[in-house]
Formats: sequence, structure tokens, C-alpha cells
Amino acid sequence: MAENKLSDMQRVLDAQRAAHIAARPEPLDVRKDRIRRAIGLLRNNADELANAMNADFGNRSPAQSKLTDIGGPIGFGKYCLKNMDKWARSERRHVQFPLGLLGAKAEVRYEPKGVIGILSPWNFPVNLTFNPLMQIFAAGNRAMIKPSEFTERTSELMAKLIAEAFDESECAVFTGPPEVAQAFSDLPFDHLVFTGSTATGRKVMEAAARNLVPVTLELGGKSPVVLGRSADFAKAGERIALGKMMNAGQICLAPDYLYVPEDKADEAVHGVWQGTAAMYPRLLDNEDYASIVSDRHFDRLKGLVADAREKGAEVIEVNPGDEDFSSTNARKMPLTILANVTDDMKAMQEEIFGPVLPVKTYGSVTEAVDHINKNDRPLGLYYFGEDAAEREQVLTKTISGGVTVNDVIFHNAMDDLPFGGTGPSGIGSYHGIEGFREFSHARAVYTQPKIDVAKLGGFKPPYGKAAKKAAAGMMK
Repeated sequence: MAENKLSDMQRVLDAQRAAHIAARPEPLDVRKDRIRRAIGLLRNNADELANAMNADFGNRSPAQSKLTDIGGPIGFGKYCLKNMDKWARSERRHVQFPLGLLGAKAEVRYEPKGVIGILSPWNFPVNLTFNPLMQIFAAGNRAMIKPSEFTERTSELMAKLIAEAFDESECAVFTGPPEVAQAFSDLPFDHLVFTGSTATGRKVMEAAARNLVPVTLELGGKSPVVLGRSADFAKAGERIALGKMMNAGQICLAPDYLYVPEDKADEAVHGVWQGTAAMYPRLLDNEDYASIVSDRHFDRLKGLVADAREKGAEVIEVNPGDEDFSSTNARKMPLTILANVTDDMKAMQEEIFGPVLPVKTYGSVTEAVDHINKNDRPLGLYYFGEDAAEREQVLTKTISGGVTVNDVIFHNAMDDLPFGGTGPSGIGSYHGIEGFREFSHARAVYTQPKIDVAKLGGFKPPYGKAAKKAAAGMMK
């Protein structure tokens, strides 16, 4: 099966590359038409897509899906339409004196790379397929997509809808098990986008390296929340709870653990507890609260809690409705706060990706900064507080993919800000002009004047006085 898929994928890749070469230069109105078709696909099939995601998860709020997976990419597509004329302009660059006076010119042209592959994940299956797709189209590229097998109904529906809206020489979807994803990674794309775990990202990058394919990797990690003493703990708790409970914490940018002042730990936990209870007074029969996507993932989360309990953590279950989660197979898990955690606990070593929230304490915020710096650089970092000096200490002394101050996750929702990680949390970014350039080749073009510049500059043999004078001037 995988071999047949590989043959079919290679055929489509060859057809897309041939179509791309034949169409160069791809007019902006053609690119815009593709974005408009993608927007129309999402707008016209919002209910069907939301229902598919609900079925794949076991329970996932259609309202949440329309906000995050449908509305988000539609808005981003509009943003691309508004800005792509400006992004696509060539840039004049400086030439060394006196070449400019002699008529030399230099420019950078942002040209499409060709065929770009997208390996999209299950947690936001539509958003994390269509968001990069919008900017891939804006930059003038063709696209091939391999969505996750964990959200099978959504993936099959996207394949059907994209086939109806696009010729396969423009965009094509391939579904199937992990073997298909592996074969997809092995293809000689002109660029490859992957969203998922760090461990899988390493494998994708290794496969891409065999063909020298450049990659954009969005990999997540353990995004910390630092609460300063000046924070409004009630407001912070509510905002942290919203970010942690949305999609049941199955978000690459979800707050992974809290770092709070020693004498404010109870207040911080209470703020999160209150914020959770206000939004989710009940969980089991609440369609606003998502299920964990699979039994395997659910068991992994329970294992993180059990490990922490065995190693001395205090386990605080946020269950305002006093519901019995042991008698259901709905894969719903209440927010589980882990107090008094230590670094040897698995919950402090692995990305959690679910409704489990460790809490660490510090005497000085420098301890939090040092801890963050000792570990892998996170995709997101969050600071709550009104102390400007402390805020800048946290921001300037640490490294992360992005930052939200006095909230969580929202930097990703800003279309004009680049979104991406650094090191183990990712490579490259999209959104903003940075995304357009990520999916473009910055082509340098230099135009020489009529005068013999090489002779004038002493670069033409036989070398003599002119060469010595030029070298001496360059080494001053």
C-alpha cells in the first residue's frame, strides 16, 4: 500500500513541479484565486468539518472548531490577500561605492520555491493544514498535504474537499497510516512543513536531509508560565485555565507548567481552580470540553499523574461538579494540578499535551529564569505581572519561540507576528512577512554597468599597481 502511495505521490510531485515551471512567473491574481478558493472551501463546509473533528475526538466543541480551525485560517487567508502584493515586491539593495555611481544595481526578488509538502497534525487538523497552505499559495507555490491518521474522518473530508476545489497540479492530499507519512517525508520537495512532536520532527528532518529539502518544523515543548509577585492571580488563573483547558490542553502552545513565588503558590492554584470551575462547572456531559484524542494518549496522561504522585507531588483534581470519571469511557480528564513537583517527575520532563498542570515555586524570579535556560528552549513563554523590570528580566534572559505577556497562546493568533520555535521547539516560522519569505527563494540579482569594473578595481590579471592599491584599500 505504502509503495503504491509513494508512486502516486511521486507522480503528483512531478506533475506539480512541471506545472510550476511552465507557469513561471506565477501571476499574483492566480495565487489570490487559490487563496480565495481555500477560504470558500472552509466557509462553505464549516459545519461538515466541525462535525468530522467532533467525531474524531469523541467530543470536540463545534463552536471551538469553528473559532480555531475554520475562522482562524479564513482570517489568515484574508490577511495574506491584503498583504501579498507588498510582500512580493523586489527590494533594492545597496552596492559598494563607487559601483552605484557607475550604474550598477542590486535587488532581491522573492520567488516561489516550487512544490511544498505539509505534514499536518491531529490536534488542530484543519487550522494547521490551511494556515501554512494560505501562505504557501501567497508565495506562489504548489502544495501536497499528508494530514494525520489520528483524525481520520477530518483527513478524508479535507482530501475530498480539496480535490473538488483544486486541480491536483495545484494542491493534493494523501491520507493513510504512518508508513505513508514516512514515504511522504522521503519525497524531494522544494520545502517541507511539519507540525508535531520533537521526536518525530527529528525523523522528518533526517528524511528531508537526504534530499537536502529545507524544512519548517513546529515542535512544541514545555512552555512555561512565570507569575510575578505583581500579577493579578485571579485574572491570571482564569487566562491560564482558558489556555490549558481549550482542546483539553492538546495544544502545542498550552501552558505546560507554572513557576510561582513560594508564598503565592496557594493563591496561584486557587486562581486556576476558580477560572476552570467558572468555565467548566461540569465536564462529562459538557460539549465545550474536548475528549482526549485516543486511548493511548489518555493512558499516557494518567501515567504522568501516577508517576508524579508516587514521587511525592500533591495531586489536585479540579472537579467542580464532583463527577465520577472512573465510570466513563469518554476519555475526558479533569484539569489535574500537580503541586510540589520535582524535576525527576515525568511531568517535568515530557511535553504534557493535556490537562495536567505542574506547579513549581521560586524564591527569586532568577531561579525561574535559570530553570528555563537549563532546559530545551520552549515554543512559547508566558509572563504575568506589572513589574516592567522583572518582565524584561524574564524576556531578555531567556530564549523561546514567542512570548505572550499577561496571557497565554495569543501571540500565535496575531497574523502579523512570525510563529515558530527555536532549537528543539522548532525551526523556521510562518505568519507575517516572515512566513511569505520562508516559502520563497530570496534570489539575488546584480546588474553590472557597461564599464569594465574588474579592470578598474584591479581584479583582472596580470596584477600590478591597481591590484595592490585595491587590496591596500580593502585592508584599511
